[in-house]
Amino acid sequence: MMTVEWRGKPVWIVRRTPEQLAALEKTASQLADPDSKRTPELLTPAYARNPHRSIKPEVLVAVGICSHLGCSPSSRFQPGAQPSLPDDWQGGFFCPCHGSTFDMAGRVFANKPAPDNLEVPPHMYMSDTMILVGEDTKA
Repeated sequence: MMTVEWRGKPVWIVRRTPEQLAALEKTASQLADPDSKRTPELLTPAYARNPHRSIKPEVLVAVGICSHLGCSPSSRFQPGAQPSLPDDWQGGFFCPCHGSTFDMAGRVFANKPAPDNLEVPPHMYMSDTMILVGEDTKA
């Protein structure tokens, strides 16, 4: 995971494994907003309104701020039982302040304090290895 800054906010860039992408399907029924339909104009650009919430399935670009009170969740990519996480944890992000959990696409689990998924900032690929965060249209 790499962290960059955009508008004073941490932005995470995460390369997901095939196993992590496959796990996204397993958690969909447990999520509050699996299709990113709540306030999409604020949180999810049109090109990221898909199950993996990204342009390229293997790369997640998300603002690392919990939608509950603005804390910064920690990465908990390892699947399986862990303290403060369910026994069937598939990997994702955990906000230790109030217990909100997010999957590997930044989608919030149901019945958690966080009301929304993690924000996907505007971004675009300048090349196969370079992402520009903050813009999503080429001049």
